[in-house]
Amino acid sequence: MRLETHGLAIGYPGNRVAEAINLAVEAGEVLCLLGPNGSGKTTLFRTMLALLPALDGRVTCGGTSLASLGRDEIARRIAYVPQAHSAAFPFLVRDIVLMGRTAHRGMFAAPTAVDHERAMEALTSLGMADLAEREYTRISGGQRQLVLIARALAQAAPLIVMDEPTASLDFGNQVKVLEKVRELADRGLGIVLSTHDPDHAFAVANRVAFLDGGGIVAAGMPRDVLTAERLMDAYGIKVEIVTLPGGQTVCAPGISR
Repeated sequence: MRLETHGLAIGYPGNRVAEAINLAVEAGEVLCLLGPNGSGKTTLFRTMLALLPALDGRVTCGGTSLASLGRDEIARRIAYVPQAHSAAFPFLVRDIVLMGRTAHRGMFAAPTAVDHERAMEALTSLGMADLAEREYTRISGGQRQLVLIARALAQAAPLIVMDEPTASLDFGNQVKVLEKVRELADRGLGIVLSTHDPDHAFAVANRVAFLDGGGIVAAGMPRDVLTAERLMDAYGIKVEIVTLPGGQTVCAPGISR
């Protein structure tokens, strides 16, 4: 299934944040969205999830306008992974994941045996089955982020939108989450991922879109979009794009010592 924006303008009444946004993500690929703070990444995501109305243009999923779909149908097509957070109540991990099944059974219906099975399958696929009976508030930030990804998997949507899934995580947990993102795309899911770190895009993205100055200034392969010149213009710092001996591409800040 294909998630696509067509001439999309985003923002709020009296405040147009960005416009003329044309993006698409296909099954089996990761599209990374980057841009400075305030460029509109979260507003774009909220509009792509039909949580905010488009100011102009439209968002389609599988060729159907999201504006014509109900919330349940949207949730069956697109799952959402927010930044890791601490729940207000000490839900068990399995209960957090079960919440992803709401789109298939209604808000107030009791989980079925199939729902429980799908939730455990999602946790198992991420190596988290042993945490099922733990309180969500008592596991690490990296584990919480993986639980949120498991919830999205239990939702069984072909597309996943992830809003800075590595934010506030330590280096090791960032790597674990990025590895899972790439694995999910390799399984055939389409993933839209926002990040502040160009290295993350180099590591997992098939394509990159750079949002700045009221629109998408460039979109394409990571090496074509994330150039030293563009990053310097956007962030006001000197950087160097380096290819390591193993073939990985990284962004190195030009800090004098």
